Amino acid sequence: MSISIIAQSIAESATLKLNEKAALLRAKGEPIIHLGGGEPKTAAPVDAIIHAVANLNSGETRYTPADGTPEMKQAVIRYTEEFYDRKVEPENIIVSGGAKQAIMVALQTILNPQDEVIFPAPYWVSYTEMVKLCGAVPVPVYAEDGTFYPRMKDIEDHVTSYTKCIIINSPNNPTGAFYSEEFIAEIVEYCEKKGFYLIMDDIYHRLLFDGKRPVNCYKYAKDLTENSKLIVINGVSKQYAMTGYRIGWAVAAKRLIVPMTNIQAHQTSGPSVVLQKAAVGAINGVQSSVESLRRTLENNRNVMMQELNGFDGVHATKPDGTFYCFADFRYYTKLHKMNSKQLADFILEKVRVAVVPGIEFGMEGYFRLSTCGSVKDITEGIKRIKWALDPNSPNELYIGQRKLVRDWV
Repeated sequence: MSISIIAQSIAESATLKLNEKAALLRAKGEPIIHLGGGEPKTAAPVDAIIHAVANLNSGETRYTPADGTPEMKQAVIRYTEEFYDRKVEPENIIVSGGAKQAIMVALQTILNPQDEVIFPAPYWVSYTEMVKLCGAVPVPVYAEDGTFYPRMKDIEDHVTSYTKCIIINSPNNPTGAFYSEEFIAEIVEYCEKKGFYLIMDDIYHRLLFDGKRPVNCYKYAKDLTENSKLIVINGVSKQYAMTGYRIGWAVAAKRLIVPMTNIQAHQTSGPSVVLQKAAVGAINGVQSSVESLRRTLENNRNVMMQELNGFDGVHATKPDGTFYCFADFRYYTKLHKMNSKQLADFILEKVRVAVVPGIEFGMEGYFRLSTCGSVKDITEGIKRIKWALDPNSPNELYIGQRKLVRDWV
């Protein structure tokens, strides 16, 4: 069997694989604690459900325009005006099957083989693979000072004659790092000066902690004409806890939206009318669910940090937002002579806690730990991990009525 070179170069999604494995174990009755997923446990907003049900009851469940329904585009226009102070037109918008598809069709529109795409590391697992799907080259950038907060110099040092695009995800998956307004201003101005495309992945932009407020990239853009190369990505998955609804969007110059729409039309056609109705309900409805989720995540972040700070050998930077904490477990990868993938498998096998190995995000020896679950999940999960890894832990551990005995060093 002949497989294409591009297909051979693409790795499976580590996060989706972990979700599947955890779900299978849970279905078998295993006491799984999932600290790996980026999926809130709260219900979708009532307004979203009401709109979806009303559409189903109407029987109007046919094809939609490839770039989204007029009603959905109006909701995105309203959203962009409210949260970005930017008035756009329907022709500036494409609605996709999730923010991931919006990013994918954007990359397919702007990239040629051998073009380079720069993004800060650690990075979302799909950036590297989506760039490679376009025959282009991913270029992760690590902050020289060892933090999760790159400087403009770190970006500039990786620019070559092949650089075509920069992707910024703030607050960041997997670290929760929120980049400063000064950095965003610099990156917007730099991309305009160099003629680079800039994709702002703002999928978590309303899920910020400690009183932080989203940074509006449009505030620093001097060129908002049809020559603009700024592409802003967002969606309902994270802020509205609507991950399974798969509705996202991109806002960009009309000359970019046209080819993005052409590509999407041949890939999947337009997103489901039912799910777009639900997204309209969420965006136009009562917004209290977003703040409720944000507060829950902030509290869970605090609990996670408290548990990790009491875990000898583990170091964690306090996240500024998102669902995640990116914790340094290098002490234990060395102690147990395993890489992060092997150690994650070991933890899942021994104590039934799912975590995502840091190598998937470009940083070995770390784990991405999710704060989407309950406080009980976080405290119990970290307790189990500590028991599995720390040689000074007691010899026995109870998970419910099940007694575990350490049979490893």
